[in-house]
Amino acid sequence: MRWTQWIRGAGTAAAAAALLGGAVAAPASADGAGHAERGRLTDLVNPFIGTENEGNTYPGAAVPFGMVQFSPDTGHNTGYDYSETHIRGFSTVHISGVGCGLGGDLPVLPTTGDITSTDNAVYAAGFSHDDEKASPGTYRVGLETGIKAELSATERTGVQRYTFPATDKANVLINAGQSLHRTVNTEVEILDDRTVRTAITGSGFCQDTKPYTVYTITRFDRPFTVSGTWKGDTVTQGSKASSAGGERNGAFVRFDTSKDRTVEATTAVSYVDARGAALNLRAEGGRSYDRVARAAQAAWEDRLDDVRAKGGSETLRRTFYSSLYRSFLAPNIGSDVDGRYTGWDQRIHKAKGFTYYQNWSLWDTYRTQAQLLSLLAPHESRDMAISVIKIDEDSGWLPKWGYGTVETNIMTGDPVTPFLTNAYQQGLLKGYEEQAYRALKKNADGVPPADSAPVGREANKEYLADGFAPYIKGRAHVKPGDSDYDHGASATLEYALSDAMLGRMAKELGHDQDAARYAERAQNYRKIFDSSTGFFRARDANGDFTGPADPARSEGFHEGTSWQYQWLVPQDLPGMVSLIGGTDAANERLDSFFAYEQLLKDPSKTAREVWVNGPYDYYNADKYNPQNEPDLIAPYTYLSTGQPWKTTDVVHAALTLFTDTPTGMTGNDDLGTMSAWNVLSSIGVFPVQPGTDTWGLSTPVFERVDLTLDRRYYPEGGLTVKAPGTSDSARYIRSARIDGGAYGKTYLTTEDIRGTRELSFEVGTTPSGWGTSADAAPPALK
Repeated sequence: MRWTQWIRGAGTAAAAAALLGGAVAAPASADGAGHAERGRLTDLVNPFIGTENEGNTYPGAAVPFGMVQFSPDTGHNTGYDYSETHIRGFSTVHISGVGCGLGGDLPVLPTTGDITSTDNAVYAAGFSHDDEKASPGTYRVGLETGIKAELSATERTGVQRYTFPATDKANVLINAGQSLHRTVNTEVEILDDRTVRTAITGSGFCQDTKPYTVYTITRFDRPFTVSGTWKGDTVTQGSKASSAGGERNGAFVRFDTSKDRTVEATTAVSYVDARGAALNLRAEGGRSYDRVARAAQAAWEDRLDDVRAKGGSETLRRTFYSSLYRSFLAPNIGSDVDGRYTGWDQRIHKAKGFTYYQNWSLWDTYRTQAQLLSLLAPHESRDMAISVIKIDEDSGWLPKWGYGTVETNIMTGDPVTPFLTNAYQQGLLKGYEEQAYRALKKNADGVPPADSAPVGREANKEYLADGFAPYIKGRAHVKPGDSDYDHGASATLEYALSDAMLGRMAKELGHDQDAARYAERAQNYRKIFDSSTGFFRARDANGDFTGPADPARSEGFHEGTSWQYQWLVPQDLPGMVSLIGGTDAANERLDSFFAYEQLLKDPSKTAREVWVNGPYDYYNADKYNPQNEPDLIAPYTYLSTGQPWKTTDVVHAALTLFTDTPTGMTGNDDLGTMSAWNVLSSIGVFPVQPGTDTWGLSTPVFERVDLTLDRRYYPEGGLTVKAPGTSDSARYIRSARIDGGAYGKTYLTTEDIRGTRELSFEVGTTPSGWGTSADAAPPALK
């Protein structure tokens, strides 16, 4: 067993540090330009990628899947924006790549002098990127006030070190009443001369949700000389304060740094109660900043080391490993060190035999990130799937977009089904198959009651009766969040996709009647096909096609148009191709969609000037949108139309949108979704039928990638993907081999991966006949 696997088995980041003996080098520079000395992969990661132009990532400190993400907030609604010049505080909770304000709980900021304001927009400190550095697990910045701030993290704590000027008024402001979401009420209490405790109840993500509470306890490494609290604009020497309705509330603590200029503190978080925060602090606190930083970097080195890419430019490798890093940031641990967690019934439960996870951007992650984690983190992926099943067990319904302990109902369709069927198909649900199936069946065949938070398949009544979800413009939302009735056409496609995946699971579990029923429903995509336009089109409550006939201006599709959604039929691409007139017609339409002739002349320019319109510009377009989820699988459609070389052309053009700069993210990262697309597409193995075990093939961008896989799930213990000589010009697959034997199909199954040690490609500068035979394409689900 490799030493890195030893560390992972040791459990906590502290154990990793103990095993390493503290011998870890300093973090890389903020611009990601650090050379990977001695093969250290963390030096290739630039956490600032995506922090500008609405990638909405964060540069701060976290460990893989950690509960705490300790990062600066600059005033952007999702936290940090590289173009901003002031830091309002370093807060403990962030979600990578979300589109609306979420997290930002307990912004903490060091200051000097008298406290003249309790509003972090006013007391924010200026900073320069010239004095800012980040690396996996650590963040450092020099503030214009002369204070240096350093952050690191364990699984459930954030560790901070502040180096002050010589002064007897060195303050740390602990702001309980301001965050990135709506604050409902807060409590803050100074327990003793080293410890501050808070409880923060918030609500919201794009719209209001049911409230949830985050408990924190912060312990300093030495006594403070003065302390107090504030409520609104009033600062007092009191030890307790509370507020409601969003009123500002917090505490300040003061140190004399005339001689000892450094102050360290650890903040522990719990979503259960104050006791949970204290237990987390006791288990993971009490360690110096340096020790925690070394352990955090070791944890990331261990994760990244499971993927060894060789070849390609250093810029390409930095972009790749930065994407791999972001793919491991979520979902996040939700249970405390004693196993307790707050369920969606708002009661306390205990995870036995697994770690409970939370934060589920399922509409996004079911397409890419869930599959990547099933390969590289199957043990954690199993616990994540069990956690989703527990949401149903605890609250009665499966989630759609879950944050912390509540449902937000953001986005539409039925994303939880392909998420869980993927876990089943990857062999991650041993012992839970029937429980998962019962929960999925209830979700697929019903609608949550009015008194429950989830909307589930909101339009299921009409879908089950008529075969489509109606688009009802202007219909009032009965629950906070998005409504399937606002996006009836795309909801229909998403429901049908999920029915196909559930039907396959039902068949394999022996539920034959259900399997037949779901397989029939999987064909409901045909119910919204308008033969007069040759495209999908929304239907109203009467069953009539509605909205503009022009597919580029269609209505009823969530964050997209009919042009972009026409390929979202991975369960039956042959049927879809037949609907639009056959293979030749499909290829002609695909070529138009991708601006293929322009792409061949200038791939990067086509990607940036033809495909991309703006971070949130989803509508009124007839071209591929690589910035958003509905199109993530679309480039791989050519695998099913006899022209697989065009998949490589499109994929490699889209990969140029990922760079190693703050603007180097294509759209919101959405909890690792876009990053996982980059990783999988760069390797050349991509989940073309999300919710199954089918992986489409394209030309890798690296000459060799060695994947270390968990032998409990992948007996061979690894997979090597080779493409000697691959380049911008030599990008076409001439032939493929599996463990030395010729291979002509354009896809693999997970079972193939389990039994394969080496997948190799011969590449050339012109397309070939590889993968063009009638049986080469990924098969439709039956």
